[in-house]
Amino acid sequence: MEGVIVIAATNRADVLDPALTRPGRFDRVVMVSPPDRGGREAILEIHTREIPLAEDVDLAQVARTTPGMTGADLADLANEAALLAVKRKQEQVTRTDLSEALEKMQLGADPVRKIPTVPRGRALGVTLSTPDADRYAYTEEYLRGRIIGALGGMAAEHVVYGVVTTGSENDLEQVTNLARGMVARWGMSERVGRLSALPNDTQQAYGLAAAPGTLDTIEHEMRRIVDECYEEACHKLRDHRGQLDALAQALLANGTLEETDAYRTAGITRLLKEADV
Repeated sequence: MEGVIVIAATNRADVLDPALTRPGRFDRVVMVSPPDRGGREAILEIHTREIPLAEDVDLAQVARTTPGMTGADLADLANEAALLAVKRKQEQVTRTDLSEALEKMQLGADPVRKIPTVPRGRALGVTLSTPDADRYAYTEEYLRGRIIGALGGMAAEHVVYGVVTTGSENDLEQVTNLARGMVARWGMSERVGRLSALPNDTQQAYGLAAAPGTLDTIEHEMRRIVDECYEEACHKLRDHRGQLDALAQALLANGTLEETDAYRTAGITRLLKEADV
């Protein structure tokens, strides 16, 4: 048949049948990136047109704190916030509703936006942190910072109480994925070298993509990175024990700390970047 154009879209190209992805099936592949900050604000305006918003809601601020989110993610965010407002018998969606809706969708060592002590899923408590601006590439320093932040809860238990509990399960999953990516995907290990030793699908058994000796090296390097980051987390907490105790006391008293209160309690003055203005 001639004169027929087939257009298809998917957000899971990794699970498509090879019969569809082999050469000759589709002549053009167009990658659509997530919207930038301005795009996110415009999308939020569309998805909140039928939702009454309180005066304290600033969609530009919401857009700044949702980098990487797609249109569908932002629609879910607006709907989740609306559901929270209904449950609370409110007539309008507030900034708090949007903030709590965001907690359910993304958790991670970017600037802290909120510290609640309420359990979320398997997490006994979370620290919500998002970047100041959209990121399209990540440095080794940034990824190590993410690992240090994720290990902060376990390190605090060790520094303060000398114990390890099961509360860090989600954190350790995040740490493992980051360390594995650094070593076996992004060439951030001198011992493994500048190669991608893992398949694209992270759910797949990674042993299929590398020789046994390489797998041993990958595991050794992952452990080295995580151990170094854990020691750094403990070192930082010991050096700043006063700030740690102040935050703990404030959380016990209030249950939740928003971004401004968290930094004030810790005695930290954030330098606003262009993305914050």
